[in-house]
Amino acid sequence: MSQVVSTDLNVHAADSYLQPRWYAACTRSRHEKHVRQQLDEKVVETFLPLYESVHRWKDRRARVQLPLFPGYLFVRLALRDVLKVLEVPSVVRLVGFNGKYEPLPEHDIERLRAGLQQDLCPEPHPYLKVGQRVRILSGPLQGHEGVLVRKKQNLQVVLSIELIMRSIIVNLEGTDIVPL
Repeated sequence: MSQVVSTDLNVHAADSYLQPRWYAACTRSRHEKHVRQQLDEKVVETFLPLYESVHRWKDRRARVQLPLFPGYLFVRLALRDVLKVLEVPSVVRLVGFNGKYEPLPEHDIERLRAGLQQDLCPEPHPYLKVGQRVRILSGPLQGHEGVLVRKKQNLQVVLSIELIMRSIIVNLEGTDIVPL
C-alpha cells in the first residue's frame, strides 16, 4: 500500500516539475523591463504589468510606463527551466517558502491581465490587510490612526479614543489610508 502512495507522490512531483506555472521573480530595483527583455530572448513567457505616470524634470515632463509591482516580474515556466530565469544577472530570486518556489494561482494572473485590458488606470498602492493599523492621509480625519476593517466591498477604519475607551467606524477609500 505504501508503494502506491509513494508512486502517486512521485508522479505528482514529476508533473509539477514539468507543468508550466506562473511564478513571481524578484528583480533588482528598476531592472524589471531589462529582465523582461532578457527573458524574452531566452523564450521564457513573461508578464510585466505597467501603469502610466507623468514624471517631471527641470526642463520637461514625460509620460513613462512603470511597473505596477516594483521589483517583480511574473514568469511562466516549468520548474525544470528555472535556471533560465535565475541565471539572468538582475534576477534576485523566485518567490517561495522553505526553499520551494511557490506558483501563483493562474486565475490571479488572468484577472490582472483582463483588468489591465479594460483601462482601469491602476496604480501601485501599499499592501493592506484586515486588522492592520493604518493612518488616514486626507479628508477631515487626516492624521488619525485606526484599524482597517472590511465590510462587504467597503473599507472601514475603526478609530478609537483610548482615554474614554470608545470607538467609531468610518468608510474610506483605499487611497486615503496607508499602513503604519
